[in-house]
Amino acid sequence: MNVLRTSGLSAVVCSRSLSKRYPVCLHPHDVNGSPSSNTLGVLVSDLWSEVVAKLKSWCKQTTTKINSHDLIYLEPKSAALSTGISAVASVLPGHYAAADRIAGILRRLGKSAVADYVQTKLPQGAKARSGDLGEILATSYVTEFTSYGIGIYKLRWSDHREMAMRGDDILGICIDPTVKVKFLKGEVKSRAALNKKTVDEARAALASNHGRPTPHALAFVADRLFETGETALAEIIDEYQLKTRIKVKQLSHLLFVFTGNNPSAILTTNLNAYSGRIPQVAVGLRVSTHQAFIKQVFEKVIADGNNP
Repeated sequence: MNVLRTSGLSAVVCSRSLSKRYPVCLHPHDVNGSPSSNTLGVLVSDLWSEVVAKLKSWCKQTTTKINSHDLIYLEPKSAALSTGISAVASVLPGHYAAADRIAGILRRLGKSAVADYVQTKLPQGAKARSGDLGEILATSYVTEFTSYGIGIYKLRWSDHREMAMRGDDILGICIDPTVKVKFLKGEVKSRAALNKKTVDEARAALASNHGRPTPHALAFVADRLFETGETALAEIIDEYQLKTRIKVKQLSHLLFVFTGNNPSAILTTNLNAYSGRIPQVAVGLRVSTHQAFIKQVFEKVIADGNNP
């Protein structure tokens, strides 16, 4: 099921380089989040594989229709929690540092230096770790389950490991020749016990700026893309930040929660109350041992880095 509805693909993507690096939106009749045989471009390139937590390998999914919107419930498969810990730990460093940066340190200074470098990037406090892991899991969900790609991994640019970054939590990008580009605005919450107030806060954040990505988020992503040589996509984002207003038909919203309790009832109520025109997807990833899971993931990253 293609849970984020997109327009039909009727023409080639705007440039060959973009079709290689960024997803092309799927035709609405393509299912299971995979391109059909005549879909142009690629859904997820090798660029994304280094930082995908392979949720499909350790989580089971239940999808429920709430009016015209989608409620997705994810929870670990039986006896798969250890697989999830390993999968998330294996990609977590890539969210804090680019692969070529880590490779350069490894080549020049050795593995112990890499371990020290990664540890300086990892948050130490429980609150910061919870928030970061929520965003990492949400990013993996977008990459694995939808027709959007993540423009950048913003934790690489965090100026303080214990402080949350400002702006939209998720900015997904999907090349679509019918409207040039589509945007996914996402808000992420991580709580041991999710409550209505927290979900209402996420809904308010999604509704801000008339439901569109904030100018700060668009500029931040465009600047980072430009700095890393992705000028074609940066220029598209510039256009929609500085010249052309993003239309409702170019938007989708994602409300992603990582929690220890079952969030289905709260998310259902929230979706039922939504009266806007932007397609909505609410995703609840429940790990009953929420706090222990976070602790085990970060401890495994550190232990793996310290292994000779």
